[in-house]
Amino acid sequence: MKQVSLGLNLSTKKTRKREFLEQMNMVVPWDVLVGVVEPYWPKSKTGRPPFAIETMLRIHYLQQWFGLSDPAMEEALHDMPVYREFAKLDGVLDRLPDESTILRFRHLLEKHDLATDMLRVVNDLLAYKGLLLKSGTAVDATLISAPSSTKNAEGKRDPEMHQTKKGNQWYFGMKAHIGVDADSGLVHSVEGTAANVNDVTQAHKLLHGEEDDAFGDAGYQGVQKRPEAKADVNWHVAMKPGKRKALDLNDPVQAITDKIERVKASIRAKVEHPFRVVKKQFGHVKVRYRGLAKNTAQIKTLFMLSNLWMVRGKLMADVA
Repeated sequence: MKQVSLGLNLSTKKTRKREFLEQMNMVVPWDVLVGVVEPYWPKSKTGRPPFAIETMLRIHYLQQWFGLSDPAMEEALHDMPVYREFAKLDGVLDRLPDESTILRFRHLLEKHDLATDMLRVVNDLLAYKGLLLKSGTAVDATLISAPSSTKNAEGKRDPEMHQTKKGNQWYFGMKAHIGVDADSGLVHSVEGTAANVNDVTQAHKLLHGEEDDAFGDAGYQGVQKRPEAKADVNWHVAMKPGKRKALDLNDPVQAITDKIERVKASIRAKVEHPFRVVKKQFGHVKVRYRGLAKNTAQIKTLFMLSNLWMVRGKLMADVA
């Protein structure tokens, strides 16, 4: 019996969710990203034809934007016409991707480290458009909590996650280390580690190699003395808070030092913008999977999407 449409997608009101999806539909370079996945996409000769790569990418990004697990994403496709429309499945209710199909697509991306390739090709596109200049890099890290519960099949916490102390608070989980363009605040490098890994050990992995200057907070003190330090990069690391607080602003030399610290802080502030987008806009405040590899792949995808979100206005102007 033929499915009868209930007309649930005929509302004329443009919700914030629909407006967000319309904007992302315009700025995500779908053809380029499909090209990244295509060499690894299985070619089915028998059985039902697979879903289009673009459709599966759209569903994968819906999961990142709205914090949906694989089962929740399957249900959302059935329940929400706006999601089906975005995924180019509108009008089709007899065959929608199930949670196993969604899971297999994610595993395909993880197996071939395609999140890294996608971040790179998107950044190449943004650099071509003059939105990512690569003359300087600011580095920082943020903690992402992991479930500390042992109520699982193994009866223990994720062995790849660790705890660390920040201030007077203990955290269990991982760290997302990022390098951002000092001019635009767009993320060009991402590393995932356990929470107890010192920030300074990852600093040089976050440089793309074309910058002349690099900026970090006081946690990166001594970065230029490490054996992997690059001689052609000039590091500008913040003074330790205690030393800066002790500066006498009535002394001309110390007053200049304080002004220099203010300038460095204004540049470093750019690194906070993508953290805000990922945590507040996309709601990613806790790891979803077990293991660093899976969660690092996810945060690379999230920062790639945050880059597109942060420059959406300029990208949409180009499309218009």
